[in-house]
Amino acid sequence: MGLNEFAGYLAVAAAALGAGLLAERYGYRPVPFYLGVAFVAIGLTLSILFVRETSPHVAHESRTRQFNRAESPGHSRFSDVFARTTWRDPALSSVSQAGMVNNLNDGLAWGLFPVFFASAGLSLAQISVLAFVYPAVWGTTQLLTGPLSDLTGRKWLIVGGMVVQGGALAGIALGTDAGAYGWWIACSVVLGIGTAMVYPTLLAAIGDVVAPSWRSSAMGVYRLWRDLGYVVGAIGAGALADAFGMSLAIQVVAGLTAASGLFVAIRMPAAALRQSGE
Repeated sequence: MGLNEFAGYLAVAAAALGAGLLAERYGYRPVPFYLGVAFVAIGLTLSILFVRETSPHVAHESRTRQFNRAESPGHSRFSDVFARTTWRDPALSSVSQAGMVNNLNDGLAWGLFPVFFASAGLSLAQISVLAFVYPAVWGTTQLLTGPLSDLTGRKWLIVGGMVVQGGALAGIALGTDAGAYGWWIACSVVLGIGTAMVYPTLLAAIGDVVAPSWRSSAMGVYRLWRDLGYVVGAIGAGALADAFGMSLAIQVVAGLTAASGLFVAIRMPAAALRQSGE
């Protein structure tokens, strides 16, 4: 998971920086959008040439691995998978809410941060650098946090990552003008580290407790809640910023993120997840 997410978010970072620099030189349209067209064509070509069916891996895992939670006939019904992943299972529900809050602060980062930084007087190039630093650190650090979660377990890496993200967001809210540019870069680095602690670990935690026969369904429910966080973060942060100012909106999201980590600390049973040596 760390390798997979590393590739994805390092690409996000490179695209953010590249699109920003192209926009500064050539304008917002159409040149930066050519990058997206090229990425789609390259991705389609690579998937046709190199992606292979993974069903044999599923069959092998089903034959050779004992799962912590036994399957029941109810797992064949999507309504049961939805209920278990959303609230019934302590481990899976903890993962779902943490994923949603994590992407909620991502929605804040993508939607509100550029406006916040621009209002402080930063140039488009400086904003592009900030948009690059956060996902670049997030992406590359996952090469470490992915293996770390395999060695030490999932729960406390998730808890720590959410709290670190909350602290970084609170730090960003403290900056008020262009003189805080260096401070914002430092906070973006910390935010990227916190997100890297969480992102691959949440996905791996699902694999710890869900058998292959319903893993894709559970992952779909988790991704529903996780990616709804983008919507909630963008709209909620925007509404708060309109009503109370951007700094307060960032502080509110910082508090929610830290609170999500505390929720995981209380609700997620560490014994349900794969531990070191298994």
